[in-house]
Amino acid sequence: MESLFFVLGIVPGLVNGLWVTLQISTVSFALGIVLAAILAPLRIFAPEPIPLIVRGYVEAFRGTPLLVQLLLIYFGLPSLGVKLDAYSACILALGLNSAAYQAEIFRGAMKSIPETQFLAAESLGFSQGQTYRYVVLPQALRVAAPALANELITLVKESSLASVIGVVELTRRGEYLVAYTFRALEVYVAVALIYLVVCTLASQAVKQLESMFKIPGYEKVVA
Repeated sequence: MESLFFVLGIVPGLVNGLWVTLQISTVSFALGIVLAAILAPLRIFAPEPIPLIVRGYVEAFRGTPLLVQLLLIYFGLPSLGVKLDAYSACILALGLNSAAYQAEIFRGAMKSIPETQFLAAESLGFSQGQTYRYVVLPQALRVAAPALANELITLVKESSLASVIGVVELTRRGEYLVAYTFRALEVYVAVALIYLVVCTLASQAVKQLESMFKIPGYEKVVA
């Protein structure tokens, strides 16, 4: 019972760190989705060697640990004259990493769109850019929604790596409390539960959005 009261007592302090976690996650996800919306069509439609360059970017960020990327940006870029604060470095690292995964999500979603959609757009006189903007992208976003939701939830959890470079988010708050109270078990259980609640709520919210914006008849066509 004492442990329960202790956990309830530290929750308000952890919530302050949670807001930072949510800020980092949402901003990084937004950066990733903007970059992915540019990278995916370049990989499909652009002439060589642009698709090869995009593929290299995707493989580089997917094939190396996010922690290494974060340390490289925060500690490595200053040697090139680019110095970022810990918060900005974390957002940049998470955003660039997420963009690589989201670009592949978008590419798969775009490949799933029937070729007749492209032919119909061409018959209407759409340029390649207009076809992507008005025909491909809206449908691809709907198809990619579940995978994008998983990526957002992953970002929420991976934002805990920001504590390594001193960003006071949820995990870092937990570390401070452990150092002050010496009650690691209760503190980290509370931190884990907060992550679990946030990710579960996000998952449920995305399911509702999926049902609201799903493409009518798409499941039947795919089946």
